[in-house]
Amino acid sequence: MTHHINRTSLLRKATVAALALAVSAGAALADGKLKYFTWSGYELPEFNKTFLAKNPDGIEFSMFGDDDDAFTKVKAGFRPDIAHPCYDKVARWNKEGLLQPIDTKRIKNWESIFPVFRNLPDIQAGDGKVWFVPWDWGNTSILYRTDLVENPEQSWNLLWDKKYAGRMATIDAVHDTPIVAALLVGVNPFDMKEGDIEKVAEKLREQRPLVTAYTTDMTSVEQSLSSGELVAAMTWNASANALKKQGVKVEFMKPKEGMLTWTCGFVILKDSTNVDAAYDFINSRLETDSGKYLIEAYGYGSSTSTAFAAVPKETLDAIQLPADPEAMLKTTIFTGPMKQNDDMAKMFEKVKAGG
Repeated sequence: MTHHINRTSLLRKATVAALALAVSAGAALADGKLKYFTWSGYELPEFNKTFLAKNPDGIEFSMFGDDDDAFTKVKAGFRPDIAHPCYDKVARWNKEGLLQPIDTKRIKNWESIFPVFRNLPDIQAGDGKVWFVPWDWGNTSILYRTDLVENPEQSWNLLWDKKYAGRMATIDAVHDTPIVAALLVGVNPFDMKEGDIEKVAEKLREQRPLVTAYTTDMTSVEQSLSSGELVAAMTWNASANALKKQGVKVEFMKPKEGMLTWTCGFVILKDSTNVDAAYDFINSRLETDSGKYLIEAYGYGSSTSTAFAAVPKETLDAIQLPADPEAMLKTTIFTGPMKQNDDMAKMFEKVKAGG
């Protein structure tokens, strides 16, 4: 597991260096290509067939490890045309003046986006415009080996169980692991009072010696769960979907404190040189086939009702995904903006370093 994480870290450092070189040289990534900054796994052609039909080889992909990583690179000067952050970070991007409003009249499938996402606060730019177009949504929870962890309490506390020390992993992102720690100590992770951050820090310090890794490298996590090296890990829906398809005995927990539910989507950068292409790309991603593939391949939800209508009910039942996200949100914790995000991030880095 350590080998995988170190290798991923080196690759990320190389990517950052390459991006910095491109920025310092002032060079465009590629003439005539849409520069798309996203999570690993979202570069698949099945997600944007219509765009590629009109623009073969028309997308230049750059990857980020998590939202904070993406924000830091863009703030430092890297300029894609379009990026794929999650909702809870959009206000940060906007506050730095990095975004341009998106005209919903140019988004063909806008009205098919579920209202719970379409009407989110912090994305409204006025006059029929938004700062962010929701595209995917899903859950964060504990994926555990049912043959190696017998009858666990349905609680996030499993990731603090000393019985499994050295055989657990958690997500290296401020909007995941620290939020869970906050829930366990009974504080509101999205608007903390004085002293709350230290309570969360203390809970995270309890966990630090028990976990093998803090990581967003889900491929390594899945491999380690499959081999039995890990017995439990914080993951997203896609890992549960992938391992179940492989026949690995795993379950995606429904903690009594609540799964986390998130939504991510698209922003157009203020300095985009391919604005028209960015709209074409978003429209392609919001087509029914794209959303259907997202649901069936990864087990994530599409932001559009049209995509869900194209997926058989038995498929949705198998991946435990309701056809209406509002049904999911009744029993989960929606990941919104964190007022103390920067302070939480600094605290989390300190705890991981042993402080």
